[in-house]
Amino acid sequence: MMKPLRVTTALFLVLSCVAVSLGAAQPHDDKERAELARALTGTTLPLQRGVTASAREGKPISAKYEVEEGTLQLSVYTIKGDTLSEVIVDHTTGKIAKAEPITKKDDLKAAAAQRATMAKAKRSLSAAAADAVKANQGFRAVSVMPEMKDDHPIAEVMLLKGSEWKTVTEKLD
Repeated sequence: MMKPLRVTTALFLVLSCVAVSLGAAQPHDDKERAELARALTGTTLPLQRGVTASAREGKPISAKYEVEEGTLQLSVYTIKGDTLSEVIVDHTTGKIAKAEPITKKDDLKAAAAQRATMAKAKRSLSAAAADAVKANQGFRAVSVMPEMKDDHPIAEVMLLKGSEWKTVTEKLD
């Protein structure tokens, strides 16, 4: 039997890992969301197409539009062999702008959790995002992040329509 302190510590560690992987996926506040919504205005490349394009560099394990240093980018984490990489897809052409190994500790931690989830998935992130968009008319996918829920792989898909945000869950098994 586990002591209460060990159970609490174990629960804290699990929740911390989930928070890190989700935190990396989502704009944290209204200001960041507004900045991302403005940056996406006029951008026509669907997230799903960027995910598909990134597959040339490895299996996609997460994807998100983000504003990095004032510039909009489509970031897709991939796995090829044992290498976890971040692939930046040009949001105007759909072509790969750059790909580099993930080296930051928090990013590696999030990518490792995403890799473990996608190893159990039977559906692609692109299919999950496409289904979420199809079921939510007028919305576009902004991010798709895999996670485990009740021992099943799912994808949390963040959607945007104008300034309205919503997150939906798609099954990956």
